[in-house]
Amino acid sequence: MSEQEIYDKIVALIVDKFEVEADSISKETSFTDDLDADSIDLVEFVLELEEEFDAEIPDEDAEKITTVGEAVDYIKNNQK
Repeated sequence: MSEQEIYDKIVALIVDKFEVEADSISKETSFTDDLDADSIDLVEFVLELEEEFDAEIPDEDAEKITTVGEAVDYIKNNQK
């Protein structure tokens, strides 16, 4: 899967979960600062990422994913 395909899927998940417009999201978008995500939102979002990309994201890695770009990079670098 290409980086653009991963980005597009992650943006779609964000639009659905955080009820924001897709064009307001960039790779620099911070989950906590820009999307007002709390710890429960982040856990739920990581679970959605795991399901969408058939991946397992350990808690210590999930804690390091703070922006959309970091989520894209993590999925890209850990694809099966």
